[in-house]
Amino acid sequence: MRKPAGRARLSFIKPLDPVQVETPPVSDDWLHEIKYDGYRTQLILDWAGARAFSRNGHDWSKRYWPIVQAAEELPAESFIIDGEVIAPDPDGRPNFHEMHSRMTWNAELLAFVAFDLLYLNGDHIRPLPLVERKARLWNLIKPAKGIIQYSDHVEGNGAVFFEAVEKMGLEGIVSKRRTSDYRSGKQDFWVKTKCWEVGDFELLGLRREPGRPAAAIMARNGRYAGMAAVTLPKGVRERLWQRVQETRASKPAQRVPSAFADDVEWIKPGITGRVKFLRGEHTLRHATLQDFEEGT
Repeated sequence: MRKPAGRARLSFIKPLDPVQVETPPVSDDWLHEIKYDGYRTQLILDWAGARAFSRNGHDWSKRYWPIVQAAEELPAESFIIDGEVIAPDPDGRPNFHEMHSRMTWNAELLAFVAFDLLYLNGDHIRPLPLVERKARLWNLIKPAKGIIQYSDHVEGNGAVFFEAVEKMGLEGIVSKRRTSDYRSGKQDFWVKTKCWEVGDFELLGLRREPGRPAAAIMARNGRYAGMAAVTLPKGVRERLWQRVQETRASKPAQRVPSAFADDVEWIKPGITGRVKFLRGEHTLRHATLQDFEEGT
């Protein structure tokens, strides 16, 4: 294997982060991929072997050892691949809740979904157009059906693709300009569109601060789930305020982060809130309280 001058090893490259948008781009100069629910990971191979890094540059090679072994079998002297480690179900869908268990006990059941190639056999190819980088990536990892997989894409028809992904119950899509280069940090030539869900959560309390929207503190399955902005119509909101006053508690019914202080009005169990929230997040994000009801 060719060794770089001075035997220097390849260095981790800070990932490109997509900007979140409400709807996917409509023009034909965008590629659209599934947004995988896992851990962003960078695979690096050089003269001393392969390594796997988290999105923050931490070496997670031991956690992902089967993926690292598979990377060393790819037909290249050196590369840097950007992708996502997932815990696939039998049908291929990512199951984020299985990630920690598999990382600890069954790492061979993880998979790495590759979606970009930043460096190959001595050449930094980040300035090349995305479509060319993806073509080289496919040639490197094909047939890409095992532990190292390939992130397929469609060209154009972003709204149709997003609708299909939403119906499949997946997290969302990432859209990328087909001619874009690769630059670290948040860039608007990659954008992500996430699907929404509506679900029922237990209302633990309310935080009302002067000059800020009221926030409902929610739990699900006996665990703190996050906060949701209270966007109820005036009459429903006033009815909620009244019920909070009538069911006050001295402490939360579930364990919550220690950051919550005396500005929270805790309530007794029994009120369920209907919440709209972004799918695929592990705590509530961009969530709104749509309605509430009391248990019988």
